Amino acid sequence: MFIEENYETENNSLTESVKSEKTNRSQPLWLIVVLSLLAGFLGGASVLVFGQPYLKIINSNLVSQPTSLSVEPLRQVVEEESSTTEAVKKVAPAVVSIIVTKDLSQIYNYTGPLPFDDFFGWPFNFFFQQPQQRTPQGKQEIGGGTGFVINQAKGLILTNRHVVSDTEAEYSVLTNDGRRFPAKVVARDKINDMALVQIEDKSLPAVSLGNSDTLQIGQTVIAIGNALGEYRNTVTKGVISGIGRNVVASGSGGAESLEGVIQTDAAINPGNSGGPLINLAGEVIGINTAINREGQLIGFAIPVNEAKRMIDSYEKYGRIVRPYLGIRYVMVTPQLARTNNLEIDYGALLVRGESRDQLAVVPGSPADKAGLRENDIILEVNGQRISTEFSLVRALSRYSPGDSITLKVYSKGDTKEVKVILEEFKE
Repeated sequence: MFIEENYETENNSLTESVKSEKTNRSQPLWLIVVLSLLAGFLGGASVLVFGQPYLKIINSNLVSQPTSLSVEPLRQVVEEESSTTEAVKKVAPAVVSIIVTKDLSQIYNYTGPLPFDDFFGWPFNFFFQQPQQRTPQGKQEIGGGTGFVINQAKGLILTNRHVVSDTEAEYSVLTNDGRRFPAKVVARDKINDMALVQIEDKSLPAVSLGNSDTLQIGQTVIAIGNALGEYRNTVTKGVISGIGRNVVASGSGGAESLEGVIQTDAAINPGNSGGPLINLAGEVIGINTAINREGQLIGFAIPVNEAKRMIDSYEKYGRIVRPYLGIRYVMVTPQLARTNNLEIDYGALLVRGESRDQLAVVPGSPADKAGLRENDIILEVNGQRISTEFSLVRALSRYSPGDSITLKVYSKGDTKEVKVILEEFKE
């Protein structure tokens, strides 16, 4: 009923409107002209008086409000871009290309280049290209990697060990502005894929080392390196995709386990090895080391805190000093425990090697002096559980020769604590 009444009212109004229009049409022409002029004047006046405030309201609703909603995201984008460029400006002058030079006859045969170590099927992230320049001595440039200055006063440069692994090759450093300096490999870390190179020039600035223990998944990172051994100081950007990854790098030269590495989707190409992975504050938080070609944008970097221990060791002793326990072992997994009827499904099981002289416990070693024996299982180091996620090597790397540690050991059905004094590892 209400709808019907409302409908009738609207019809009545419409009728009245039509009547009014017809009435207006019957008015004299002069009256219509006068009324039109008067309406125009009043209409113009209303625009002058009321138009400006009205337009302000329109502008407020249609322009100001949407702008206020989009300002914050826009500001965030601008701030991140600014942080990225500032971080690169801060670090890039300290990043160098490492050039390898060697007698060509030792590298190539009639069918092409001889195989080199590689990570995940790529040339070890260390790009070997056809020689482009011959030195006066008849040697040629065969490839390159990346490094970055960590000590300006000493001219020390950090890189990957596999970049400078050839003891018969010669190395030089090429700066971002085109200067070139002879380089000497002063230390190669046998535990981690890191090495130190030194140049006499002291003009290159050093990077700032961050804290890799505080990294967050999703955090923005930037990789800088000598991409493909050709494009110096190439910059790529991404995020931290994973933390504490354990991967095995294999190639023609064997296999190497990388523990606790950082995974990133920042593009890392052959030649990037040894380059810095940095945060938006311009601090190095990792050393770019490997990629997995089976996926897309899956790269790995050694946490910078691992490098700090190596650097401190070199600066203190003039060499890389690593602790030595003197054992041979395999990591215990649930599958290994089931297969061998072990009561423990984690830890490090002391075992013999394939040959008779590869004993589980080295005679006269710290482990031997502490009473460790074959088939013992090391469960903890100073309360830290040993597992495939946190291996014995990684645990021991946190200590120095001369440190006393307490091992929790499972031996012949009993669990006991054993104190060991670590010694220096010597090749």
